[in-house]
Amino acid sequence: MEMNARYTSFVAVGDSFTEGMSDGLPDGSYRGWADLLAARLATLPQPSAGGTPTSLRPPGFRYANLAVRGKLIGQILDEQCGPAASMGADLVTLVGGLNDVLRPRCDVDQVCAHLTTAADLLARGGGRLVLMRSPGRRGPVMERFRPRMEQLFGHLDELAARHDALVVDLYGSRALADPRLWADDRLHLNAEGHRRVAEAVWQTLGLPAESDWDAPLPTAAPPGWAARRSADLRFAREHLVPWIGRRLTGRSSGDDRTGAQFSADRGEAFWITPADGTHPGPVTGWREAGA
Repeated sequence: MEMNARYTSFVAVGDSFTEGMSDGLPDGSYRGWADLLAARLATLPQPSAGGTPTSLRPPGFRYANLAVRGKLIGQILDEQCGPAASMGADLVTLVGGLNDVLRPRCDVDQVCAHLTTAADLLARGGGRLVLMRSPGRRGPVMERFRPRMEQLFGHLDELAARHDALVVDLYGSRALADPRLWADDRLHLNAEGHRRVAEAVWQTLGLPAESDWDAPLPTAAPPGWAARRSADLRFAREHLVPWIGRRLTGRSSGDDRTGAQFSADRGEAFWITPADGTHPGPVTGWREAGA
C-alpha cells in the first residue's frame, strides 16, 4: 500500500488512550492524539473530483473516534471493530490490550488472540491499518507489568507483517517516559504528550515532519520532597482510591459510555467532517457528515 497517501477518512478504535484522556478541553471533553491527527489530515489536499458526477465524488475528509475509556481488548473487539470495519476508512488505528495487562490477573495469550481477531476484522475494510506500542511511564509500578507489556507489544510485529500494517513504537520513546508528559492520574498523557503521539503517527504515515516528537524535555530540577509527597497524596485520593473501588466492584470508567462518533440510539457509528474544508479547526466543531 502506498505511503504518504491522500487519506480521505480515518476511524480510531481503542480505549482511553485513543479517546484522548487526559488532554482536557474547557467544556470537559477530551481531544487527544487521534483528534489532533484527524484535524491535520483534513488539511491535506483531497483527491481531485475531475469530471466525476457530483453524486459519485468523494466527500470531504471524514473522521470517527469510537474509542471508550476503560475498555478491555475483548470489548474493543466486540463493540468497536465491527462498526469501524464497516465504515471502509482509508486509515484505521487500533490500540488496545493495555487495560488487560495492567490488571492483577491476565492471560496475555488470550489478549494477543483478541488483538489478532480485531486486526483481522479491521483489515478487511481495506484501509491502512496502524498499530501502536503504547508509551510507558517510568516508575516502580510499571516495572511489575513490563513483561506482560513486552509480550503484548512483541505480538504487534507479527500482525503488522500479516496485514502490511504500520507500527508506531511509542514504548521505546525516552521522551514519553518523562513524568512531565503525563497527567496527574499517572495513567494518561497530558496535552503535550498527545501532541507528540499525533506527530509520531503523522510521521509513520510518511508525512512531512513538523517537529521531533521524541525530543527530550529541557532539563529541570526535580521537585522537592514535600512537593512529591503532596502529589502522591493527591494522586492516591483523586485517582488511585477510585480506581481500586472500581476494580473491587467490577465497574469500569467506560460503563454506559459510547465512542464520540457512535450513536447509541441508532446503534451505529457515524462520520464527522469539517464544516469548512479549507480551515478544518478542532474536531469538536465538526458536523455529522450528511447531516
